[in-house]
Amino acid sequence: MIQVVQHLLGDLFPANLHLVNNPVDINPIVNSNQEPVAELVVVLIILLLGATGVALITRQLRIPYVTGLVLAGFVVTDFLPRGTGLDPSLILNLFLPILIFEAGINTDISRLRSTFKPIAILALPGSMISSGIIALLLKLGLGLAGIPALLLGVILANTDTVSMIAVFKTIPVPSRLSTIVEGETLFNDATGLVLFSLTLQLYTTGSLTFLEGVQNFLFISLGGILVGLILGYLSIPVFARLDDPLSSLLLTVAVALGTFQVGQYLGVSGAVAVVIAGLIFGNLGLTQIATASARITLLSFWEYASFSVNTFIFLLIGIEIDLINLWNTLPAILLAVLAFQVGRILTVYPLMAGMRWIDRPIPRPWQHLLFLGNIKGSLSMALALSLPIALPGRENLIALIYGCVLISLVGQGSSLAWLVKRLNLSKFSEGKQEIEELQAQLITSKAAQDELDSLLKSGVLPKAIYEEMRSSYQARIVGAEKSLREIYNRRPSEFDPQVKELGKIDAIRRRLLLAEKAALNEAIRKRILSETIVLHRLKELDRQLLMLEDD
Repeated sequence: MIQVVQHLLGDLFPANLHLVNNPVDINPIVNSNQEPVAELVVVLIILLLGATGVALITRQLRIPYVTGLVLAGFVVTDFLPRGTGLDPSLILNLFLPILIFEAGINTDISRLRSTFKPIAILALPGSMISSGIIALLLKLGLGLAGIPALLLGVILANTDTVSMIAVFKTIPVPSRLSTIVEGETLFNDATGLVLFSLTLQLYTTGSLTFLEGVQNFLFISLGGILVGLILGYLSIPVFARLDDPLSSLLLTVAVALGTFQVGQYLGVSGAVAVVIAGLIFGNLGLTQIATASARITLLSFWEYASFSVNTFIFLLIGIEIDLINLWNTLPAILLAVLAFQVGRILTVYPLMAGMRWIDRPIPRPWQHLLFLGNIKGSLSMALALSLPIALPGRENLIALIYGCVLISLVGQGSSLAWLVKRLNLSKFSEGKQEIEELQAQLITSKAAQDELDSLLKSGVLPKAIYEEMRSSYQARIVGAEKSLREIYNRRPSEFDPQVKELGKIDAIRRRLLLAEKAALNEAIRKRILSETIVLHRLKELDRQLLMLEDD
């Protein structure tokens, strides 16, 4: 651990940087540092003002916020100092861990577990197959050498679903679909970074056998999982002892950034490590927080951090793109766009069609959205800038990737909302709305009662006031439970088959069946039950899960 800290400090403070004891020498040093700091403040002010203007305009024009940010980058670049743009090390070491960790702590493992098979297939073999198809098409179409084509394939196979998640927040879609999209992005980033690292290793060494590639892939991936598990679990007891919300918040930042750096230092995937640490912290660490206000503070901070990082990244993407160079390479860019769309088609549809043999089938409209939501974003830009300086045709490759990102964000990003409505994925019946309003009333009332219990135990609230306030919430709970019971007890014929309000009950049943599966697997692990008995029951549970409607 000491070596890791020394390594990180060495990166932050170069060896040739010395503290000066002579008072006469202090002023020149301070003055020499004032100009870069003042320039940074100016850049931040311009970017913040630009982002605020974009938020107002996109709301009026009803276009995606991230698309507006990229287009605004073309305008604000004239007001910024020269040299302002994307820094790949900043994105990979600061921005990427923040985005991944925020996604991890907001991902429910029970939801992820219920959709793990399609997520794993899309993020692992899907990403690899797509990378290979794109590389082959670009090698044949543009006459690229093997290594540049492979690097382009890996970069353009990566998906960035910030735009899709933004659409899902405004237009409701099935819960399982949104989980698949979020989960694929979460693990696709990690897979993309691992494949990029292996391709660079092939470039530097000149040779990499298939067996060596598999071994390195497993080492980097499984090593990242192990690092994430260790640091994630180690942080939980420390987090439980902190009673100050601000200290807890600082710990989460340290876990997110530190896990990535430790993984990179050990030669494994820092992205995979952060994904695992985020999942552990979000599903186990947050339960250690005693009060609801502290949980809200922490989650609100990470939501703000993620939003801010995405804002700066997409503004800087627009700043980084050179329109003249873009125009000169337009034919190659259009071919590359066609290549990554073909790669996505040949992975999504065949792989999702085969899901019916191992899991619940993926509806065809969902497959259309998974294909057309194949948007490129910040990680593709960061990897483009990380290409080796000595790589032949590096500048042309970067321009090619920039063009693909721009067309993807502006073209596909701006049409997503229309696509979701066109595919009839946003059906929200009156019955479903009624159920969710009652569930919201039930959830909020129970949360308020829990908070009242906490205040009573801490001595903040007198018992008389506690009982009065708790009884008012109890009345709300009784009313909501009565109404929900009446809805759930309706005969199936009373429901409109087109809107399937019973899907809500199926969602509850699914969670119960998954809880049963988890208990049986734990019993096998602890040698409480024999596998012969348990496997039969697991098959029966899987059969019942496949019979449930999609939520």
